[in-house]
Amino acid sequence: MPSEETVSRSRRSWAEAFEVYLHPRVIGMLFLGFSAGLPFLLLFSTLSLWLRDAEVTRTSVGFFAWVGITFSIKVFWAPVIDHLPVPLLTRLLGKRRSWMLVGQLGVIAGLIAIAVINLQAVPAIVEGTSTVEMVSPDRFWVVCVALAALLVAFSSATQDVALDAYRIEAAPDDLQGGMAATYQLGYRIGLLAAGAGALYLADFWSWQVSYSVMASLMLVGIVTVFIIKEPESSRPAGAIFQEDHVARYMESLGDRPERQRRLLGWFYGAVVCPFQDFFQRNGIFAFVILGFISVYRLSDITMGVMANVFYDDMGFTKLDIANVSKTFGIFVSIGGALLGGILVARYGIMMILFLGAVLVAATNLLFAWLATQGPDIWYLAMTISADNLSAGIAGTAFIAYLSSLTNRNFTATQYALFSSLFTLFGKFVAGFSGAIVDAEGYVFFFIYASTLGIPAILLVLYLMYHERQKERLPSAVREAVREQSD
Repeated sequence: MPSEETVSRSRRSWAEAFEVYLHPRVIGMLFLGFSAGLPFLLLFSTLSLWLRDAEVTRTSVGFFAWVGITFSIKVFWAPVIDHLPVPLLTRLLGKRRSWMLVGQLGVIAGLIAIAVINLQAVPAIVEGTSTVEMVSPDRFWVVCVALAALLVAFSSATQDVALDAYRIEAAPDDLQGGMAATYQLGYRIGLLAAGAGALYLADFWSWQVSYSVMASLMLVGIVTVFIIKEPESSRPAGAIFQEDHVARYMESLGDRPERQRRLLGWFYGAVVCPFQDFFQRNGIFAFVILGFISVYRLSDITMGVMANVFYDDMGFTKLDIANVSKTFGIFVSIGGALLGGILVARYGIMMILFLGAVLVAATNLLFAWLATQGPDIWYLAMTISADNLSAGIAGTAFIAYLSSLTNRNFTATQYALFSSLFTLFGKFVAGFSGAIVDAEGYVFFFIYASTLGIPAILLVLYLMYHERQKERLPSAVREAVREQSD
């Protein structure tokens, strides 16, 4: 790793730093980030609100969170995207752009399918009376929506894998900061469109119109794919077999058939080596790290699934939710993320990890308080502000921590493994959130969501203790560990 002195000598002026954002590929990441961020809320909080409008039970709405597990297991097909071509398209566009286009087309198909499915509550006369009530749509149509949402999730995760690879390969190291920044900005704009934008359209027209417009907005990403150039450093299919450690492994397979040797060699290089490296560097403590990754965002992931449903049940209108949660809240979360970066630079990663874990758990208790109040817009704004600010701080610290865990020889793969892991357990637990609300009510649910943050608080304290113990090691040992990590 470069020393602080080296970094200081190479530091740019403010004018030179700003010029990074004028680079064509950095600008392109703004539009690709928009394409990546747009599908996310359309699968979760926005779709949850539509389902409740259609009188789908809260328990069923909660189970839709399991669609998000697709993002948590994308690491299983990431090696395919990284090393195999798309027939015909890869020859025309290149490996990275072709897989991005496949993902974008899948997202459009899934969103259109959701828009045209008959997801409407139907009027029915209560038996023995003349009273008319709204009845949930037929279970068949709810299942169809779930399958369409699964297509959107799988396609969006595929786009993410290809896009992450493109971002790393498309620009040199001195542009990576700008690439990441414009990607995050585009992603947040996509969230704004899929959150507030979709709710505005649903309120003024209908949910069908809203999801149709969202599908058309994915054309932003498709047009960008055709404009940008394939990275020069993108490795062709089969390049993995040229790596020394993979070649040695294949030699150790002896006289096995060539097809079997190549299959095992590919699996070893693409899947086994990143795991192997992580456990070699961290030993048995690797399981503590993986456990911490699994639970750090558990509290806010669980709470977030029922957030829009809670606002709706409290009596807030779609415009209230759009204005406060999906517009104002997005800007607060951006501020929290920027504040988190400053705090990490000032106090270090571990201290802000701890602060973020405490704040996320504490702000969930604010929702429990809000559940005891009426639909007061100022109380809603105060609660969402606290929640989004804490989530932004925690998110920045967590991303910095995950990045610090990776070996630069396996950066993309190991980061994909970590990012998949931290949502997997959270999405599974979040699937039961609707059932808990139906059984115990919102106050109990938000207290329960807050207590889910306790394991993260305890584990980060243990990680901080472990870091202090490492600092007491002799300097020669610390240097050897640091070189191994690099």
